[in-house]
Amino acid sequence: MRVIKVSEYDITAGINAPLVFAFLSDLHECDTEPLMKLIDRFLPDAVLVGGDYVNNSREYEKGIAFLTGCAKKYKTFCSLGNHELKEDGDIRSLTRQTGAVLLDNEYTEFEGVLIGGLSSGFGGDRQSNIKKTPAPDVSFLKSFSDKKGYKILLSHHPEYYPGYIKQTDIQLTLSGHAHGGQWRFFGRGVFSPGQGLFPKYTSGMYDGRLIVSRGLGDSHSMIRINNPYEFIVIRIK
Repeated sequence: MRVIKVSEYDITAGINAPLVFAFLSDLHECDTEPLMKLIDRFLPDAVLVGGDYVNNSREYEKGIAFLTGCAKKYKTFCSLGNHELKEDGDIRSLTRQTGAVLLDNEYTEFEGVLIGGLSSGFGGDRQSNIKKTPAPDVSFLKSFSDKKGYKILLSHHPEYYPGYIKQTDIQLTLSGHAHGGQWRFFGRGVFSPGQGLFPKYTSGMYDGRLIVSRGLGDSHSMIRINNPYEFIVIRIK
């Protein structure tokens, strides 16, 4: 039986009315029934999906079905991870048909909060190198950062944070991708694509501005050690 850890964060942002968000990342075609039960348990104002909700353009049915079901009950926003950009299918079109709001290097306003999605830099001939993550669309990042108001950024890759996001005026970034470092010992993950051995950003909150999810599925059936799957609830007031 898959063990899912629920992590909860309370953030003071000075917004007009408190909001509750459920944040999910790295579903990778996992069984989504337990996820819907958790979402229904916390009754969030919106669901945020931070990329890799499918495996690729040949393995996408569960992820697309989850977004469709979720969007029928909750306002749902999602961004693109590297797995949405694998192969040659058009996951973007399938995602838009679900009713979820796809934030593909764009942003929207929700209940007085700006929510943006920074798409993975992978895609096409940039898909093969897992040691170094290609740069994101920095023009979108700058335009989003310059907007006034409280901003939440869905950025699948936490390794984008130190080089591109930390210096901006984005108050909260939500990431995944690292799968908690896969194997965790003494509170640290062992490996993450784009960060290498003993990565810095694998789980929890950093600088009070970056939350990294351990994810809810695995792309290569790898064994996790000391590293349960993670469902995140964020309360902002």
